Amino acid sequence: MDFLSLAMDTAKSLGADYADIRIQKSYTEMIYLRNLSLKNTSLNEIYGYGIRVFKDGAWGFAHNNVFTTDEVNKTVKKAFAIAKESGRVKYDNGLVLAHERGYIDSYKTPYCVDPFGVPLSEKVELMMEVNKTMLNYAEIKLAVFMLECRKDEKLFASTLGSRLDIQTVYIEPTITATAVAEGDSQSRTYSHGGQAKGWEWIQGLNLTERAVQVAEEAILKVRADSLGAEERKTLLLDPNHMALTMHESVGHPTELDRVLGWEADFAGISFATPEKLGNYQYGSKIVNFVADNTLEGGIATAGYDDDGVPNQKWYIIKDGILNEYGNTRATAPLIGNKMSRGCNRATNYFDFPINRIPNLYLEPGKEKLSPAELIADTEDGVYIEGRGSFSIDQHRENFQFGGDMFWEIKNGKKVRPLKKILYKSNNPEFWNSVDAICDERFFQTFGVTNCGKGQPGQRGRMTHGGTLARFRDIRVGGSQ
Repeated sequence: MDFLSLAMDTAKSLGADYADIRIQKSYTEMIYLRNLSLKNTSLNEIYGYGIRVFKDGAWGFAHNNVFTTDEVNKTVKKAFAIAKESGRVKYDNGLVLAHERGYIDSYKTPYCVDPFGVPLSEKVELMMEVNKTMLNYAEIKLAVFMLECRKDEKLFASTLGSRLDIQTVYIEPTITATAVAEGDSQSRTYSHGGQAKGWEWIQGLNLTERAVQVAEEAILKVRADSLGAEERKTLLLDPNHMALTMHESVGHPTELDRVLGWEADFAGISFATPEKLGNYQYGSKIVNFVADNTLEGGIATAGYDDDGVPNQKWYIIKDGILNEYGNTRATAPLIGNKMSRGCNRATNYFDFPINRIPNLYLEPGKEKLSPAELIADTEDGVYIEGRGSFSIDQHRENFQFGGDMFWEIKNGKKVRPLKKILYKSNNPEFWNSVDAICDERFFQTFGVTNCGKGQPGQRGRMTHGGTLARFRDIRVGGSQ
């Protein structure tokens, strides 16, 4: 049975202004190894379909996991009825959907070795070897390896005539060593987040060698000094660390639903309101943030979003100026945009698609500049690697970030490790303080797989990236 056509024919016969269906099968594998003890393995499969109906400026949504003619028709009718009821309480004249056309296409994450085809025993054997390597150091009292693999197989159809076949995969290994010494404990983590790649990527990482570095840096960190009272200092931030800062202080504030006040959970609305478009100095003139859902290896890269809109690339911040938002077919017209940027995504078949952060990265510097040269050009500062704690206010203006590894820089050299460092800043101070960015040779990405948003909550994913960048005159100090 062609359930895609059945659902769309039924929606049109009911009088829907627009409708779509996502048939989605999602596989998720989680493996958790603590020291040499396998604490958890799980392999879940979720399979079903979600149907949206748009009528008289309002949405209706229903889902099901029973694939019969009667159940599909019943689900369409339920979504239509919800849309009709929603239309009775719509704001003003209701929503208008941005123009789009239909597409017949397919997309598949490029990879060689399907991670779901690799035996569990092979995965656990590798994880055991990595943890043994970390535990070989007497100071390392806890070694953790977490591995997540996810595959989504999605069929999409709409009343515009779209028929899409989309298959995406990501894989995410995270290893952490915790050292205990001199009355303190400190952890060091290796992770590049989720990557839209196959098992061959894991095989090429040489994780046992990475484990040596993680363990040794955890030991360095636990014996390190902290800074004293807060003072203004220069920061060098690596792209792994900046993945979190750009996610919270650029990504979320430029989601158009949050800008418009539709979304206020999970750290509030946004200061970057529409009257600031084209004139607000978000960052210094060398700061350019690119939204790119066509990014190779990006985990928001899927060919099309869940509105059936093609993936695109555009500037969120251009030459330091707020240039555009991430939007959807429903949010774009609210600020006069005629077309969507394709940022509507749902996690599972039973989730309603919502306005999401695209793949977003800080564009590398245009002048040749290596990390070694940038360090050599810095007289007094702190170099931060990896992600730590964070806090941000309800308008995403004022924030505080930690990190995973810290180094003091004096006279152009890394002179000693540090620990327990925090920095505080705000938009626009923070991104306007950028005075140097390394070039594209040193570009790295980090895939965020756990972006929480929506009610009921959904777990979104997107890739961030950049190169080492320098921030001047930021409040930096030690923490307890």
